[in-house]
Amino acid sequence: MTFQLILRNSSPPSASPYRLLDGQGRELAWANAFLDAQRLRQLSLRSLRAYGYDLLHLARWLHLKRHRLAKIDQSLLLDYVRYQLDQLPKPTPSTVNHRLAVLGCLYRFHYGREIPGGKAHFHRTYTTRSPLGYGRPHRRVTTALRLRQPRCLVVPLSADQVARFWKSFRTFRDLAIVALMLLDGLRSCEVLQLQLEDLSFSEAHLRVLGKGNKKRLVPLPAEIIEVLQNYLRCERPLTNSPLLFVSWKGRRRGLPMTPAGLRSLFRHHRLSSKIPQANPHRFRHTFGADMVRAGISLPALMHLMGHAQIHTTMLYVQLAPQDVWQEYARAVAQRVRLSSPEIP
Repeated sequence: MTFQLILRNSSPPSASPYRLLDGQGRELAWANAFLDAQRLRQLSLRSLRAYGYDLLHLARWLHLKRHRLAKIDQSLLLDYVRYQLDQLPKPTPSTVNHRLAVLGCLYRFHYGREIPGGKAHFHRTYTTRSPLGYGRPHRRVTTALRLRQPRCLVVPLSADQVARFWKSFRTFRDLAIVALMLLDGLRSCEVLQLQLEDLSFSEAHLRVLGKGNKKRLVPLPAEIIEVLQNYLRCERPLTNSPLLFVSWKGRRRGLPMTPAGLRSLFRHHRLSSKIPQANPHRFRHTFGADMVRAGISLPALMHLMGHAQIHTTMLYVQLAPQDVWQEYARAVAQRVRLSSPEIP
């Protein structure tokens, strides 16, 4: 049976626009009820889409192996992981872990408990307290079946790479998009969600809608203000769209810029500038690394980047190898000098 995930724009606001269908075009009730619940929790469309594809993968596996969701246990979870790792192309550990997390949430949603143990047991019980050490301890149960994820060092772009990529642009719109990522650390989804009313040129700040629908104010440097004003004055077509960035040519002229359009934009300029590392996340990381080099405090950087936990900021901002050597050279220059032994 062929399952598919479709986008149904006519869905009511309380229902997920992403729907799972079987081979006959019928809805999968167990999957779509879960997606509808996540929609009620105000998850973003991007998160709903990711959940939908994870459920689609699960539905295909359940049908292939003739399993039922109600019969899932820890032993079958092992079979599900083996099945994924035997596929080509092989999924990344983070992809497998995300699918396992969604499956765990799905099971709790329908049955009100954790996935039971079978011949294998991965439940782990631990006690937790408030971070400040007060309050009554709470016992928690976690499913510890997770693949080990290697820590990836995302090296920021160099000043030369940024300059070469920047010179490949010819429109104020595209320059503004890159500037917001490089000078304000915005995510690609945050850039696409910006509205005209979010701009405040007089007060030099920008209102950003981040993950979890959390709003934050970020400053607008003079360079970004100038580019944005030129874009609004010279390039942005007349349109009723409230979004800041729209397509300015072709059949989609005046319509909101899409994630696919943004990916295509970066793909084109990576080729023309010969900077294969240039992508929205790399520009955001470059912003974080530049702020750390400039001496900004982690709480301030946490606010600017829209992180919910400061641990995320600490993990996100990693020193590139050249930064490590510079810090080492500075420390060596300030150390206690060792006198050379006298040669008799």
